[in-house]
Amino acid sequence: MSDQPLAGKTAVVFGVANKRSIAWAIAQAWAKAGATLIFNYQGERLKKNVEQLSAEFGADTPLYPCDVTSDEELDAFFENVKKHTDTIDLVLHSVAFAPKDALTNDFSKTSREAFKIAHDVSAYSLIAISQRAAEMMPNGGSIIAMSFYGAVKVVPHYNVMGVAKAALEASTRYLAADLGRKQIRVNCISAGPVQTLAGRGISDFSKLFKYYEDHAPIGRTCTPEELGHTGVFLASDGAASITGQVIYVDGGYEIVAM
Repeated sequence: MSDQPLAGKTAVVFGVANKRSIAWAIAQAWAKAGATLIFNYQGERLKKNVEQLSAEFGADTPLYPCDVTSDEELDAFFENVKKHTDTIDLVLHSVAFAPKDALTNDFSKTSREAFKIAHDVSAYSLIAISQRAAEMMPNGGSIIAMSFYGAVKVVPHYNVMGVAKAALEASTRYLAADLGRKQIRVNCISAGPVQTLAGRGISDFSKLFKYYEDHAPIGRTCTPEELGHTGVFLASDGAASITGQVIYVDGGYEIVAM
């Protein structure tokens, strides 16, 4: 098998915030596997971080602003992508957000506004991105979203984000069904706890991390590098018949009942 299974492919990466982002780990792995990358950044506050990181692949690596809750910004982003390529092959969706109080209060106290925000940013954005990306995938492609076990089981303090991730996983299946005849595959990676900015925003995250170490069959959660490898696999021809799936990369924790 080639050491660059993604050679000649163009990838759009949503969700890099800093060097600890899962999106960054997968972007690095995709680049190493031969893909050409185009990045989004969320607001001026994160622009410098993404600029510094993306420069590792060359100072001219494209990056453009895009608030995924704005159809106008999504349209503008993909118009900017078209300045560099007529087609794309890969999309990474690693975007999620919920207001802080929705992750600290009881789930039963979730406000209507917090529910709407969490689902718009964390779930609907996959649909919105896929609509536009599919138009640039005449030869098929792979769309990958990031999820977490809180989508299917109650994880303390994950709250409305777990419900939004459940919507994300369901959206993955429906998108896979819609886009499959175009040879566009849509899958989720459900990662174990990783020391990211988003992860540390969950109350008692250190306890969750330790719980995985104590209960996962291989005695630990995953590493960013392992998520990168999984991202390369799902983007490659080796996963040509895999779509609509949630791939758990969590040290086997998902299989354990007690």
